[in-house]
Amino acid sequence: MGQIKKQIGELLISAIPTMIGLLIVWTGYRYIVHGKLQKVLAQRHELTEGAIRRAQQEIATAEARTAEYEQRVREARAQIYQTQQAFRQRVMDQRQAALAQARQQAMEMVKNARAALEKDTLAAKASLEQQANALADQVIATVLRPAAAAGGR
Repeated sequence: MGQIKKQIGELLISAIPTMIGLLIVWTGYRYIVHGKLQKVLAQRHELTEGAIRRAQQEIATAEARTAEYEQRVREARAQIYQTQQAFRQRVMDQRQAALAQARQQAMEMVKNARAALEKDTLAAKASLEQQANALADQVIATVLRPAAAAGGR
């Protein structure tokens, strides 16, 4: 057992330079590399986060523009619809006016035709009455002549 202790003691004594070298390397790493590495990592993180923030802002801007564009499209469609409705209403009003005018003219024509028909009817009645009177006179004359000739004998 004494020999094991002696070997362990020698091993520890021979490990001291390795430990000192390791401490020097670790301290050098901390002072030389670690600080710069942390700065680079922080810059990289900030650039990445900044790029993400810019991308999010650009996405929000694009969405706002899209919403604005869609609103303008809706407004344009509504305006087109209103224009079409106004045009249809004008056409319907013109049709109604033309129809009313045609009805008025038709009523005038019917009224004139009725008046002309009434006038023709009255003229025809008067003509027929004259012809009836003339025929009645002829019939009476024809009927009375033979009777007068027979009565005068």
